Amino acid sequence: MARRLFFVNEVHSGRAEINGEDAKHLTRVLRVERGQQYEISDNPTLYLAEIEIARKEQVVFRLVERLEYQAPALTISLYPALIRFERFEWILEKATELGVAAITPFAAVRSEKGLDRASAKRMVRWRRIILESSQQSRRPVMPVLHETAPFQMVLRAGTQRKLLLDEAREAAPICSPLAGTESIAVLVGPEGGWTDAERGGAIASGWTPVSLGSNILRAETAAIAALAVLFCASDSQR
Repeated sequence: MARRLFFVNEVHSGRAEINGEDAKHLTRVLRVERGQQYEISDNPTLYLAEIEIARKEQVVFRLVERLEYQAPALTISLYPALIRFERFEWILEKATELGVAAITPFAAVRSEKGLDRASAKRMVRWRRIILESSQQSRRPVMPVLHETAPFQMVLRAGTQRKLLLDEAREAAPICSPLAGTESIAVLVGPEGGWTDAERGGAIASGWTPVSLGSNILRAETAAIAALAVLFCASDSQR
């Protein structure tokens, strides 16, 4: 059975601590005890550690050894348009589980009004979702969540390939060969789809329209389906 993974703020003098509510969760819910071994990460280094102290609001780990892990062969940065927050948070959770490296939200023309301003107040909650999803999926390095960016800034993303998820019938299938590709950016539109100006601006900036099939998918479904296809294709071509 795989060991649980926990993130810590820092490792110092061969030890690391988790305090407060997070420690309460470990001691009261997960029932961790002294002597038990777990994996911990200070994001990005992974360790095998043994619990030295397990109190109500303090858990202290003693490092046993540094562990190696295999980083994904493909680095994917996700650029999702803001949608209703309960659905956007689903994107954050599942994209983290799948292995995305970075997430940068933006407001599209057809995003609901006010979501970009409201998103600033959600960053703490969203980073918490990413932390918990990283621990659940046992990935040693959490994805970076950037502040909401203007669309024009998103279009200038620098990466090896830039894919624009598009419902247009002429868009090429997303499952094209990835041999030699190490980094990809994926641009996902809002619930109302792209405007002609947004699509044209993206293409002019080097983004390639790609399709996930003939069905029209919800924004959150499209984001996760695209990531799953790309990571699967990358693994198969190692």
